[in-house]
Amino acid sequence: TYGDWSSDVCSSDLIRFKANSVVDEETIDALYLASCEGVPVELLVRGICALRPGVAGLSENVKVRSVLGRFLEHSRVFSFEGGGEPATWIGSADLMHRNLDRRVEVLVRLPEASRDEVRRLLDLAFAPTTQAWELGADAHWTRNAGTEHLQEALIERQRNRRNAG
Repeated sequence: TYGDWSSDVCSSDLIRFKANSVVDEETIDALYLASCEGVPVELLVRGICALRPGVAGLSENVKVRSVLGRFLEHSRVFSFEGGGEPATWIGSADLMHRNLDRRVEVLVRLPEASRDEVRRLLDLAFAPTTQAWELGADAHWTRNAGTEHLQEALIERQRNRRNAG
């Protein structure tokens, strides 16, 4: 199911995923295993998330956030820090059966320069000052009313890039 990035899961110092849905049991089990091995796992999930963060003995090292804004984001990012060599993959698949088992989906490993840009965006998404919803072990979402707005920052970043070019 995981392709070439499966070996990155438990050898990482930090795992960060951005997807619309996380419901695939194999993926969730791998993330639970990583958490039990002490690997911090940060998930940015727009929709359905069957993984439960913060469960003692299972997912104590997992955080799940959702950033909702005026735009529906379609990017999927799978980032593994440490483990010898950081690796960041982007692609089309959500972590659900229909994408992983019944479709042809593509993941592309990013070169270092692009990886660093994506890492900065993930840093902003997971910053405690960024407005987000946070999933608790009880399956309830709690609003973090931070002062930063992820989508507005992305819009501003694109404007600056366009004006500079």
